[in-house]
Amino acid sequence: MSTSFARIAVVLGLLSAVGPFAIDMYIPALPTIVADLHTTTAAAQLTLTVFFIGFGICQLIYGPVSDMVGRKPPLYFGLVCFLAGSVGCALAPSIGVLIAFRLVQGIGASAVMVIPRAVIRDLHTGVEAARLMSMVMLVFSVSPILAPLAGSMLIVPFGWRAVFVAVVVATAVALVMIAAFLPETRPPEQRVKVSLGSVLTGFAVLFRDARFLGLTFIGGFGMCSFFAFISSASFIYMDHFGLTPTEFSLAFAFNAIGFFAASQFSGYFAERFGLARVVGTAVGFYATFAVILFAVTASGTDSFWVLAALLFPTFAALGLVIPTSMVLALDRHGSIAGMASALGGTLQMVAGGLLIALVSAFFDGTALPMTLAIAACALAASLLTFLTLGRGAAVVIAD
Repeated sequence: MSTSFARIAVVLGLLSAVGPFAIDMYIPALPTIVADLHTTTAAAQLTLTVFFIGFGICQLIYGPVSDMVGRKPPLYFGLVCFLAGSVGCALAPSIGVLIAFRLVQGIGASAVMVIPRAVIRDLHTGVEAARLMSMVMLVFSVSPILAPLAGSMLIVPFGWRAVFVAVVVATAVALVMIAAFLPETRPPEQRVKVSLGSVLTGFAVLFRDARFLGLTFIGGFGMCSFFAFISSASFIYMDHFGLTPTEFSLAFAFNAIGFFAASQFSGYFAERFGLARVVGTAVGFYATFAVILFAVTASGTDSFWVLAALLFPTFAALGLVIPTSMVLALDRHGSIAGMASALGGTLQMVAGGLLIALVSAFFDGTALPMTLAIAACALAASLLTFLTLGRGAAVVIAD
C-alpha cells in the first residue's frame, strides 16, 4: 500500500468524521440540554432532525459545485460555515436558537460528507475504490467510538456547551489538513460547464438510473437504522436503563465498533466475491438480525444487555452494506461523481432526518419504537436489494 494511498485515506476519513463528530459528541448531552434549556425531549431531538436535513439537502449544492470548480473550494466554504454554526450553538440561549444554529452546522457539514466520496471516485473505481472506502471508514470510526466518550468527559465538568467548543477546534484542524495534505483531484480539464442546464442534465441522468437509485436507498435504509438508534439511544440507555453519561458512551462505542470492524473487510470481500454479492449477502444478515431484535423487544424483553448484544451484529452487517452499496452506486458515474455523491447523500440524509422525526413522534421511553424502525428499514433494504441486484446477489459469502 502506497504512502499517498494511506495519507489520502487518513485525510478523507478525518474530514468525513467532522460532521458525525458533531453528532456523536452531542448525543450524551441531549438529556442535559432538555433540563438546562427547560425544553422537551421532542424539541431536543429536533436539533438532530434539522442537522440531518441541512446535512442532506445542501449536498445537492456542494456536489455539482465541486464538479464545476474543483473539490477543495467547496470544502473550505463548508467548513467555515460549520465553524460559524458551532460557535452559534455554543452560545445559544434557548432551544430555538440552538435548533437554528444546528441547521447552519448541518449546511456546512454536508460538504465534508459529499466531497470525500467524490474524491474517492476521482481516484479509483471498483475494488480499489472499495478498499479506499474501507480505509476511510476505519479512520471515520474514531467518531462514534471516541466522540461520545469525549463528549461525556466534557459535559460532566464543563457542561454541554463545551462540546461545541471542542467541535470548533476540530474544524480548525480540518481546515489546516485540507490546505496541507489534500490534493485537488478534479483538474480544470475534467470540470463540467458551470450552468443550471448541466446540473439538471446530470441529475436527470441519475434519476433515470434505477440501479443508482436502488443502491442509494439500500444504503439509505441502512443509514436510517443508525439514525433511529442515534436519536433514541441516549434517552433509552440513560433515562430508561439508568446508565451514566460515561457508561452510555462506552455502550454506544460498543455498538459502533461492530459497524466499523466489519467495514474493513469490504475491500477483501469485494475483490473475492464481487461488490453485488457482498451487498446482497450483507443485507440478508442485516435484515435477519434486525427482525430478531424487534421480535425479542416486542415479546416483552426489556434488557440493556440483550438490546446491546443484538444491535452489535445488526450494525456489523451495516458495516458491509453502506460502503459497498455506495461504491457500486457511483461506479458508473465518474464524469458526474460529485452530483452522484450529492444526490445519493441527500436522499439518504433527508430520509434519515424524516425517520428521526417519525421515531421521536412515537417515542415512549422504551426501545420498542426504535427497534421497529430498524426492522422496517432492514426489510425495505432487503426488498430493494432483490429488485436492484436480483436473487443471485443474496448468497451467503461462506458458500
